Amino acid sequence: MGLRFTTRASDSPWVDAVWTCTSEQVTEMTSVATASWGLVFWQCEGSAYAAVSGPETRTGAAPVPEGATFVGIEFAVGTSLRAIPTPALVDGGTDLPDATRRSFCVDGVRWETPGPDDAEALVDRLVRSGAVVRDPLVTEVRRGHRPAVSARTVERRFRSATGLTQGAIRQIERARTASALLAAGAPVADAVAQLAYFDEPHLARALQRYIGRTARQLREGAGGAIGLDLSQPTTS
Repeated sequence: MGLRFTTRASDSPWVDAVWTCTSEQVTEMTSVATASWGLVFWQCEGSAYAAVSGPETRTGAAPVPEGATFVGIEFAVGTSLRAIPTPALVDGGTDLPDATRRSFCVDGVRWETPGPDDAEALVDRLVRSGAVVRDPLVTEVRRGHRPAVSARTVERRFRSATGLTQGAIRQIERARTASALLAAGAPVADAVAQLAYFDEPHLARALQRYIGRTARQLREGAGGAIGLDLSQPTTS
């Protein structure tokens, strides 16, 4: 028993993933580092809630309402809410007021609460209204292009759009991918080689900092509830 995740990729350029989760006989989880922000909707004991989650630069412990069901949207790096710049959400988040089973309020407008199958429809409406925006330069760099600006300008734009450096984003995504590989049974040495870690101690430090697990715990499924679908490697 713990957290039962289902995660799917998205064909929207604004969304990295859509996930659902049910909490069973668990009241606390290990939260993990993440490079992106998200919208989270959940129901528990007949009440509905909504929140904006921010990028997380480290692991920690977080409470979990027992018996809750969640729907989450992980947005692409470089996107943000117009009303709440992503840098203001780093290592935090904010609850959204007056949420119901049917609707929630953000950017001064009430929106229909999505299910896992219509998350992209909500995002499309948010984008068309201007409530969700992005820095096109960050998107271009993330797709492997080299914009005709200086490296300093690129780094400044990344910090402005995400609240993180490019290096921090790469480290977080690499550790999340490593955790999924190890959870799937990959040998530690293979994860080190595949993800270009310097050595096994380097990987161990990254897992401890960003995931809150050792390689052995990931391979054995030990350590308790964790806020990550370990069956889904991060795509960068």
